[in-house]
Amino acid sequence: MGYPKDLLSSRSIIKHGLYALITPEGLVNNIIPGFENCTISILGSPRLGASFVDYIVTMHEGGKNSQGYCGEADVETFVYVLNGKVKAKAGEEEFVLEDSGYLYCPPGVKMYLENLESGDSRLFLYKQKYKPLEGKKPWTVSGHANQIEFRDYDDMHNVHIKDLLPTDIDFDMNFHILSFDPAASHPFIETHYQEHGAYLLSGEGMYNLDNEWIPVKKGDYIFMGPYVHQAAYAVGREPLAYVYSKDCNRDASLDKK
Repeated sequence: MGYPKDLLSSRSIIKHGLYALITPEGLVNNIIPGFENCTISILGSPRLGASFVDYIVTMHEGGKNSQGYCGEADVETFVYVLNGKVKAKAGEEEFVLEDSGYLYCPPGVKMYLENLESGDSRLFLYKQKYKPLEGKKPWTVSGHANQIEFRDYDDMHNVHIKDLLPTDIDFDMNFHILSFDPAASHPFIETHYQEHGAYLLSGEGMYNLDNEWIPVKKGDYIFMGPYVHQAAYAVGREPLAYVYSKDCNRDASLDKK
């Protein structure tokens, strides 16, 4: 990076336990055991107030995780390819994922990643503890988001959504892509039990977080905690779209956390 070229400033906003906007300019690198020739930044995490961990990963030429990622009996993982091409494995199952490709590994299944590009591949990576339900068990899921049709969101023709994982009750979370045409918005300001970690894929907008309107754009990361007000307006010339996680299919816990 070298010496600063201007006054030190940042668009990032951190409100522990409530919400966060993390912009790409301020990210620092983290060493994650098992990842070779990769640049990784931790985004959302329990230290921020999230129940999950999100990462942005740049796999350079030859980058890989040959030891496997997670695989604990109670931890599920998900990876989304922002750009590039990777070989991904869920245990012994192998997949080739290009732009918009993704892989979900259920608890107890290790995820293996290897960059197939001569340049960089960029990934959005996620893990959280699975909330078991008697008689139910999730399974490995892989696909490409650009092969899934959007459907209208809340009966609005200018806001669109797609589900990346099955909506079966076996799963305690899902990943979605939500896309707003220019000038589109949520139908109302949401206040709900669920939390989100969102990576902005395209566009610009104004996001309401805890009743503060904040400008956001492609490359930003947003953490939205439980019960925090949230809604978006899209501005600019292209859709505002983001991929995000959402906990679902489980009753509220009596634990305070």
